[in-house]
Amino acid sequence: MQFLKESEEEVGISLTSLIDVIFLLLIFFMVTTTIIDPSRRLDIQLPQAKAASAESQSTPVTIEVGQRGEITVNGEKVDLPGLETRLRAMGRNGRKSALVRADRRLDYGRVVAVLGICRASGLQDIGIAVR
Repeated sequence: MQFLKESEEEVGISLTSLIDVIFLLLIFFMVTTTIIDPSRRLDIQLPQAKAASAESQSTPVTIEVGQRGEITVNGEKVDLPGLETRLRAMGRNGRKSALVRADRRLDYGRVVAVLGICRASGLQDIGIAVR
């Protein structure tokens, strides 16, 4: 018995789909790429910075509020009513910024009261220290 041979066709990879994908990627990148014309850029020369002003160089007042609510200003213990008078006196001496360091276990209302006193005493730049 003689078997019929099937026609031997050469098996190859069709490149048409690969070429389609390549062209789609090429068109995508051509559309999304921003081309900057060098003649349209501005020639900007930035000014040199001089020394910073004395106000920005002043060290902030450090206000610490402990776990039990005790308050210190630059290491000296004060009470809540005395805090405003102390901060007003420091504000008259040119210190306009404060850094509040409060214990994380402290009641949040106490920190808000200290921040309100800082604002009422004329401090302009008030920061809260975090870890």
